[in-house]
Amino acid sequence: MTEAAELPPAPEQAREVFGDRFADAVRYAELLAEAGVQRGLIGPREVPRLWERHILNCAVLSEAVPEGVTVCDVGSGAGLPGIPLALVRDDLNITLLEPLLRRTNFLTEVVELLGLDHVTVVRGRAEEVLGTLPPVHVVTARAVAPLDRLATWGIPLLRPYGEMLALKGDTAEEELKAASTALSKLGAVETSILHVGEGIVDPMSTVVRVEVGESPGGVRFAAKRAKAARTGRARRRR
Repeated sequence: MTEAAELPPAPEQAREVFGDRFADAVRYAELLAEAGVQRGLIGPREVPRLWERHILNCAVLSEAVPEGVTVCDVGSGAGLPGIPLALVRDDLNITLLEPLLRRTNFLTEVVELLGLDHVTVVRGRAEEVLGTLPPVHVVTARAVAPLDRLATWGIPLLRPYGEMLALKGDTAEEELKAASTALSKLGAVETSILHVGEGIVDPMSTVVRVEVGESPGGVRFAAKRAKAARTGRARRRR
């Protein structure tokens, strides 16, 4: 029996969530169960629960994302949450940021196959693209790192008054409390914990929202961004 054969049928909730993109969501699930497993992006044991634990769990993040904004999915991996979010929301301009080549190759294939014209795949680490990637309204992440470390990567990529939305589990409150000092230094002005996906996923998805003020990343990263911008302008003049 192949790994793909273990993929259960899409639940009815998926039709409700993805609407006209339901067939594309099914194809994405199949790609995760086949190529995703073969390339080591998804563990074989995750295949039977791809829909509930991964795809729908990420798709409901759309409830927390404003309309028509730019999004950077940091450490996108196999495209979670970026790809499900893109399937639900064609009003968003989404960048999937991932440092590993085998993952960016997979993401590029998925984006092209599903015709996600509003999605761009960028290979690199957050700290490497700072100043070269245009600042975004929203940074998303899932299972990348503890919140304090994730914030040092994600918050500097934000525009002033943007927000980071991190999908977390049962440790969300503990992580938020432990990261409070680090978040403050990075320019966070407000934090909250949201629960999204009522009636779609059980338990609901837990999201840590970190809103920033006029200096995302604080003074240190403002200087880095300014230096990178000057370097970029100098290169363009050559």
